[in-house]
This record gives sequence, structure tokens and C-alpha cells, in this order.
Amino acid sequence: MLIFCEPDLDHIRSLRALLLCFEAVFGLKVNLSKSEIVQVGAVDNLSDLADFLGCKVSSLPMKYLDLPLGLLHKSKVMWDEIVEKIECKLAGWKRLHLSKGGRITLIKSTLSNLPTYILSLFPLSVGVAHRLEKTFCDFLWGSLEDVKKFHLIKWEKVCTPLSTGVLGFAT
Repeated sequence: MLIFCEPDLDHIRSLRALLLCFEAVFGLKVNLSKSEIVQVGAVDNLSDLADFLGCKVSSLPMKYLDLPLGLLHKSKVMWDEIVEKIECKLAGWKRLHLSKGGRITLIKSTLSNLPTYILSLFPLSVGVAHRLEKTFCDFLWGSLEDVKKFHLIKWEKVCTPLSTGVLGFAT
């Protein structure tokens, strides 16, 4: 849960009281030692406020619910982890031992769904889209880092609807 408040002791006291009320009403324990206080703007007494609450001090950029906070959505760094996650999944599969049908199924069912959550919140930059398409395309045609293979069909054609007789990948 994210809670925003002013960085003064009165607001932190009110927040602490609210959390204690939450514990009393719902019977759940708020573990402040796992919580973090993050500075947004200029805050002089951040460590004092964190000590009062009993939580850690953190800074941006950070992750919350596996989403990057404090990074520009067009930043290459923000998308690197997603592309690396897809590349790691590919590295785990023995590309040489999968048929084209197996590669198609893997791309459609698994790989293209990995970035769905973050894409529901942030628009994808053109550069990252090309990078992902290249990764999928290389995997489909069996290219490895040291061995390049010809792409028998353009990726744009591969992504056209299945009803037109092509593979029907979503872009």
C-alpha cells in the first residue's frame, strides 16, 4: 500500500495512529520494519520520521508491486528488466530442440504475455518494441547469438491475423 503525507511529525503521528486503529479493528499486524519511507521532494528530517515510525528510509527509483517507481516510462532502464526476463526465458529453452510449432506456441502463450501488466500502465517505446520483436523473431526462426538464420517471413506478416492464413501473433 502506498500512503502519501506531509513530512512533518504531526502527520506522521496521525499516520501511526491510523495504522494502530487498523490493527485494532481488523486484527492484522502492520509490520513497519518491512515498510519504507521514501522522500519525494526536499525533506530535512526524513531519518527522524522513519525512526518515529520504525521503518526504513528508501529512495527513488524503486519497485512497488513489480512496477518501477521514479523512472520515466520512456527510459530504457525501465524496460531492460522486462526484455532481460524474456531473454532469460528463451535461454532456458533449447531452441534447437523445439519445432517451429513449439516455438510459435511458446511465443504466443508465454513470452508475449510477460510484459502485459506493465504495458497496461505504461506505453511502450518504439525502440523497446523493436527490441522485443527482434527477440521473438530470432527465437521463431532459430537464430542464436553466434548463428544468424534467415527470417523466412517478415515479422509484420507474421503478426497479421490468423484468418489471413499467417501465424497471427499479437503485436
